[in-house]
Amino acid sequence: MKKLALHWQILIGMLLGILFGFLALQLGWNNFVSDWIKPLGTIFVKLLKLIAVPLIVASLIKGISDLKDISKFKNIGVRTIIIYIGTTVAAITIGLVLVNVIEPGDGISQETVDKLTNTYAKSSSITAKITEAGKQKNSGPLQFVVDMVPDNAMKAMGNNKAMLQVIFFTIFLGISMLLIGEKKAKPLKDFFDSLNDAILKMVDLIMLISPFAVFALLANVVVTSGDPDILLALLKYAGVVVFGLLIMIVFYCVLVSVYTKKSPLWFLKQLSPAQLLAFSTSSSAATLPVTMERVEEHIGVDKEVSSFVLPVGATINMDGTSLYQAVAAVFVMQVLWPEGLGFANQMSIVLTALLASIGSAAVPGAGMVMLVIVLESIGFPKDLYPVALALIFAVDRPLDMLRTTINVTGDATVSMIVAKSVGKLGDPKPKNWDDHYEQVK
Repeated sequence: MKKLALHWQILIGMLLGILFGFLALQLGWNNFVSDWIKPLGTIFVKLLKLIAVPLIVASLIKGISDLKDISKFKNIGVRTIIIYIGTTVAAITIGLVLVNVIEPGDGISQETVDKLTNTYAKSSSITAKITEAGKQKNSGPLQFVVDMVPDNAMKAMGNNKAMLQVIFFTIFLGISMLLIGEKKAKPLKDFFDSLNDAILKMVDLIMLISPFAVFALLANVVVTSGDPDILLALLKYAGVVVFGLLIMIVFYCVLVSVYTKKSPLWFLKQLSPAQLLAFSTSSSAATLPVTMERVEEHIGVDKEVSSFVLPVGATINMDGTSLYQAVAAVFVMQVLWPEGLGFANQMSIVLTALLASIGSAAVPGAGMVMLVIVLESIGFPKDLYPVALALIFAVDRPLDMLRTTINVTGDATVSMIVAKSVGKLGDPKPKNWDDHYEQVK
């Protein structure tokens, strides 16, 4: 019997996890899920994060050392940044248009605002987000550039939140290897080539448990969800965000079809395991090893491109999150500060959300931190910050899952466009976990 495709296995695991979560919620099995089901999902995410940094280092050095020409790397880098900025501005614009046309804030009663404020406004999570946003706002305009340069390479590699520092060091090392000549660089290049193959094989092995892991992750999400009545009250706001994210998927499909001449449905099918994991984990960084594996082996993007475009995208390209910023900022203004809904403020949202998507890349819970920065840039009353975050906090987790999926899809789309532009988009060459099993069994 033919083995079920990986994306179908993961999808079935997700659906069963959601159903089991609702059943556990009804039967009061919350503690059982937390104690016995959740750990599998946690271990899975840890395994993905475990290999993320070694994969970036090995893959990026292999990609740069194979170039033979530094000018090619410059072309890839410049095109990547320009396209990422373009897609982010498009996402913010789509969000602003939708939230102004649909006006989800008009359906929120004062009673709902009071209930949300009492439930969430004083939570430690919201207080922490406001504090972190204050630190980000008070830093200098070039602080994010300063933060990209590590003072200790080993320390940077030991911190998954310092991905840009790892990328900086790796690019520096890769270029230096080119400059010392092929003969002297060969031993180091052979080491990283071998390490890259080994890490990719680890991705294949980790993916064997992915259907069970997403079952655990989704079951835990359901049993830890908030008050259903509050979720229903925010359904219109959440619907606007989801509609915007769906438009972004269509936008990516058009780019793939028009520029790369590939079928959008084929593209989504090949990327779907990474998208489903992004939805389950809510983390672009955790999904990065799978995204790289799908883009390189199943879509055909050359490692020279994917090894730079995807790690950079996982840290600075937040199309889904940026769209969410636009919708959330205008939504809370519609409810709490309607007098601030001017054209100048909305243009300010575009610019601030774009800059915040880069500057807040390594911040935990970046979405809500970015929102505070955006609100502060337009003069939103500071005493209303806790209420503003409380308004969107209840539905933030499911929306975070969806916008992470969009972030990953955007990264893959840009990698295809950049690869096509430099002649590095070839035929897929998928590998299986047991390709060399006969040699060792």
